[in-house]
This record gives sequence, C-alpha cells and structure tokens, in this order.
Amino acid sequence: MRRPRSMWSLETLGRERLSRHFWMREFLYSEIGNIHAVPNIPDHPDLALERGRAFATALLDPLEETFGRIFVRSGYRSATLNAFGNARKLNCARNDYPLECHIWDLPDVPVAGASVVIPWFAERYAQGRDWRDLAWWMHDHLDYSEIWFFPKLCAFNIAWRPDPQRRIDSYIAPKGTLLRAGGCPQEDKTTRAARYADFPTFRGLLLPV
Repeated sequence: MRRPRSMWSLETLGRERLSRHFWMREFLYSEIGNIHAVPNIPDHPDLALERGRAFATALLDPLEETFGRIFVRSGYRSATLNAFGNARKLNCARNDYPLECHIWDLPDVPVAGASVVIPWFAERYAQGRDWRDLAWWMHDHLDYSEIWFFPKLCAFNIAWRPDPQRRIDSYIAPKGTLLRAGGCPQEDKTTRAARYADFPTFRGLLLPV
C-alpha cells in the first residue's frame, strides 16, 4: 500500500482491520496533529499495518476481551509528527529513544505500541487501587515488551516487539522501574496472583510462563 495522498486513500487505510476488535483508524487520531496541522500518516503503511496487527492481536485484544472496552489515548504517530511533538515538549519521546513505541513504521525498529486506559481498572485506581496489581496481571498474562504507567487514569504505554524486553516502569508512586528487562519479579507468582484475585477471568491466549 502506498502512502495515502488523498482523503479516499487515507479512508482505505483507516478501514484496515488490525485484529478482532481494532481497526487502524482509531490509532491515527492525534491532538497534536489536529491543533498544529501536522498529518499523522504512515510513511510505510504496510509496515505499520503488519506491526499494528501483531500488537493489537497479542496485547490489545486480550485486554478488551477480559476487561471490556479499552480506551486508546495515543496510538500511532508518524516519525514527522513525533519529532514535531518532541521538539515542542508535547510529551513525545525522541524518535531514536529506545523505548519509543508509537512510531510503528521505522524500517529498522520493529515495534508497535500505544497509550491505553482500562476503564474497569481506572475506576478502582481512582478509589486507591495499587497500579502494581494491574502491572503484575499483565506480566503474568501477556507477552508484552514494555509497560510504562502514568498517573492520570492509570494510563499506560504498552509495546509489542518480536523479541519482548519484559520491562515495567511507572511515574506513579512508587516511581521507577518495577521490573528490569530480563529481570525476575520482586514478588513470587502466588503473591502476584493474590493482588489480582478479584480481576475478571482472563480471556485470550494464555502464554506459557
């Protein structure tokens, strides 16, 4: 697929299905792009679709099937849009930052990710629920690469890579790195499972430990 150059070709890209529950269109919305008139259009649509499908199928579908509808707060960003946002300090990491996950179509960087909110958990988080309960649930059920938590609504970046790093960080107290890439969890499986004993029954592909 060529880079869209008309409304009709962009509409066609948006209608591409990524997984059972997600289409490309919902990942293309950008407040930065809308306010500053910077188009958020992939330079390499086929690459963005390929990685987006792997991401949505492996990580987002199980979240939605388990917790109900999830909210995509920030999805795909073109390299141009992301660099624009970074230069103006609009909460965009550098394009070459190793943990940047929103640019799905850099030829030499196989990654796809998004910032998402789980309304089911956000309601409980607002009442004082520990973000680590959700972090350990995802660690025990999903083949993620990186997860990074944010205070507002307990939103988190979640990333897919073909070779997952398995790293968890947070800006919510206790801030810092909960799990380093390739490291062992601080809590054993029984302790972790007790944290999320009241979570909905997992639906999706349960990966081997």
